[in-house]
Amino acid sequence: MIRSVLLCRLTPHIQSCTRGSCLLAGRTPCGVQLPSPGHTPLIPKITALVRYSDLSTQKYTMIYTLPYIKHLRAVSRLKLLQTAITVVIVPPVFFFYIQGDVSFFLVSYTTGIALFAGAMLYTASHFFRRVVGMMYLDPSQTTLKVSHLTFWGRRHDFYSPVSDVMTIGDTGDSAKETILKLKRYSSPETLYFSTHYGRVVDQLGFQKVFGNLK
Repeated sequence: MIRSVLLCRLTPHIQSCTRGSCLLAGRTPCGVQLPSPGHTPLIPKITALVRYSDLSTQKYTMIYTLPYIKHLRAVSRLKLLQTAITVVIVPPVFFFYIQGDVSFFLVSYTTGIALFAGAMLYTASHFFRRVVGMMYLDPSQTTLKVSHLTFWGRRHDFYSPVSDVMTIGDTGDSAKETILKLKRYSSPETLYFSTHYGRVVDQLGFQKVFGNLK
């Protein structure tokens, strides 16, 4: 009579055995069939999980850049600062007006400036967020990486299959136009770039995405 058998303990990654209580049914407590004498021990086959590579860690080749994106970033952050200062000033002005220390004209003027600053911030951010600063292609030239600004003036990158990007001809633009559209078939969002103010770094890579410029 067998006095001890191997007690199997399974984990998500490895299979380990320790000595423990005896089961005469030919199976371990976890239900794994024990090999019979004279047979090759059963070695469980472990299949490794393949993780998809992070797109942000791949090496991309720049195909387009807009040198003025730094100026747009500075203006965007300046508008944020101006709006914040204006909004902070409004409550004290109202407080002093209630106390009778300032006139209604000053309250109206300050409120108008605050509203105007907010409207200008929204308009500027709406425009700046749609200006493409840089574009890159992966080594296989199947993924386009696009960089543009956020509402807070920070850089934001998104990735799109090249097959999803409309060529210049598909957007209805002419290659000679100053401002061109960057549109995708899968999204209604429209971004803008310019070969006049910007610079095409990789001509072949750029044509791979947007077609011939001539």
